Amino acid sequence: MSKLLFLRIFALMKILVTGATGFIGSFIVEEALRRGMEVWAAVRSTSNTRYLQDERINKVELDLSSLSQMTKALSSLSFDYVVHAAGATKALRRDDFYKVNTEGAKNLVNALKATNPSLKRFVFISSLSVFGPVREQQPYSEIREDDTPQPNTSYGMSKLAAENWLKDNCTMPYTILRPTGVYGPREKDYMTMVDSIRRGVDVAIGGKPQELTFVYVTDVVQAVFLAMKSPKSIGRAYFLSDGEVYSSRTFSDYIIEELGKKRVLRLRLPRAILRMACAVSDVVMHVTGKLSTLNNDHYNILCQCNWRCDITPAIEELGYQPQVKLREGVRKMLGD
Repeated sequence: MSKLLFLRIFALMKILVTGATGFIGSFIVEEALRRGMEVWAAVRSTSNTRYLQDERINKVELDLSSLSQMTKALSSLSFDYVVHAAGATKALRRDDFYKVNTEGAKNLVNALKATNPSLKRFVFISSLSVFGPVREQQPYSEIREDDTPQPNTSYGMSKLAAENWLKDNCTMPYTILRPTGVYGPREKDYMTMVDSIRRGVDVAIGGKPQELTFVYVTDVVQAVFLAMKSPKSIGRAYFLSDGEVYSSRTFSDYIIEELGKKRVLRLRLPRAILRMACAVSDVVMHVTGKLSTLNNDHYNILCQCNWRCDITPAIEELGYQPQVKLREGVRKMLGD
């Protein structure tokens, strides 16, 4: 299929993007505009809309915690596609992950059932974290879709619960995408590492070697639009990465190279120290109400050693072809 024909297929189609003010969602909005779609961005009353300044973007206020509010807000609107990119990666309490990631997805789907029963595709952005440390024995092998998920974080558990609910209850055509570590401009957690290296310190985790995978944000967006048009992807779930495996130091090495840092202090923290730091940060989070990447739930993600995943089904069924490898991605992330 030619690129021009691919764009024409989406022209005049209507799309709703949740999480549109955030990292991945804002890039999905931009790509939908580029394809000539009528774009609707779901926002909250408190949302920062700095990435939604294009006058072609329509906005609708949606409260994922309220089925009745969303049903009312969507009752006069119709969409061809909905991409659910909203979600909580950090939270003060375990239940908050489920309120946003699980119950929020349920409420949105039920609201769409009532207001948009002929939806062409519902794309749910999940995470590789739903599988947890399922293949931690060395030598590491790729996590596969037929593995039994063993999430060890509240984030992963809440995303898995949403996936399972979709499989059992979603009557609309849906596709689930499970990206590994997503990075790029506007992403905040990886920028914490960048800021640390700018100050001359690179912190790594001790223990067993880690084999990491990454995916640049525009490759996730590529998969989103491929999923919308692929008949094979209905009811399916796909891992997304750039197809490569990296050592635990590669990402920071590329950052150091791009920043042109001559002297960087490399610290390798024992897991016990990391655990203590996460526990202290968790207490501070609860006292101040300010969320932090360093927390008890995220500790297990930081310590997971094997992030290999099998993207063959995405390649064969979606036509997914990752375009940005890590070195180029770091350059693009720091250059934008």
